[in-house]
Amino acid sequence: MEHFIRKFSEITIGDIGDVGGKTASLGEIYNQLTNNGINTPNGFAVTVAAFRYFIGFNRLEKKLIDLMTGLDRQNFSNLTISGARARKLIMDAVMPNDLQMAIIDAYDYIFENAEPTVAVRSSATAEDLPGASFAGQHESFLNIKGHSALLTAVKQCFASLYTDRAIKYREDKNFDHEKVYLSVAVQKMVRSDMGCSGIGFTLEPESGFKDIIHISGVWGLGENIVQGTVTPDEFLVFKPTLKKI
Repeated sequence: MEHFIRKFSEITIGDIGDVGGKTASLGEIYNQLTNNGINTPNGFAVTVAAFRYFIGFNRLEKKLIDLMTGLDRQNFSNLTISGARARKLIMDAVMPNDLQMAIIDAYDYIFENAEPTVAVRSSATAEDLPGASFAGQHESFLNIKGHSALLTAVKQCFASLYTDRAIKYREDKNFDHEKVYLSVAVQKMVRSDMGCSGIGFTLEPESGFKDIIHISGVWGLGENIVQGTVTPDEFLVFKPTLKKI
């Protein structure tokens, strides 16, 4: 039987096909850097196998393919309605009992507190690749607490594989819609009011210049950067100088 759940401690960067790009990176950081003082909140992945099981259980494959096949690829005049119909198919579908219990059991077992607050984050198999990022195109949900809210958020993440932006991006990058799958990372929330968050690039993201580390930071939640709702503080670190310190 394929695993519906994988703990961060079981995940490495080689597991993109099973847990998506975001969660594979989280697992790699959790396992490789925690002992070096880089604290990564613990969590687990609802795997690609779970997503595919959910889609198959509800017999949604052909319906979703038909919606994507019917896209107006010239002007994308029906993008909004096609995306909305695809998301509704997923949100109206039934979460199988065995998948529900696997998610709930992981939530209860991995986190120490009763009904902890978690972040529920989409992680697609085509994101964080050299030629594609999908940054901000799939949904994440913060401050989720309790079994019912968690199951709903997981389903919402599944549905976000068909946001208008994600559909259009796959078209632009020539990804087959039916070959991109989604995993969900469930991760302990941290106190955003006691610190800051940000994004770090190991090269300059616009030009690709390799001698620059580009860091953007804000007070509070990183979602504000991802969604572009605030202008972050930016820092450019010149690697050759850093090596001399």
